[in-house]
Amino acid sequence: MQSNNPMEPNFSTLVLSIASTTAMSLGLAPNPVTNKIEKDLNMAQYNIDLLLMLKDKTKSNLSPDEKDFLDRVLSDLQMRFVDNKK
Repeated sequence: MQSNNPMEPNFSTLVLSIASTTAMSLGLAPNPVTNKIEKDLNMAQYNIDLLLMLKDKTKSNLSPDEKDFLDRVLSDLQMRFVDNKK
């Protein structure tokens, strides 16, 4: 049964939610509450690890598009994390 609810949860929304928190922790986006850039590399690493765990736990259960999306998001965040560690 299809729903007309625009807020229906889906895999991409979950990945984007964790990714946006990671981006804030990397100083790539302002904290929406304080509107300030706040780096927290420990939190960024935690969220990247969370996405890696999600990838592992959903292996063979994702559509090709979902897998590709998660892989691209993870790759981008990991490269940005390494850049921030320099």
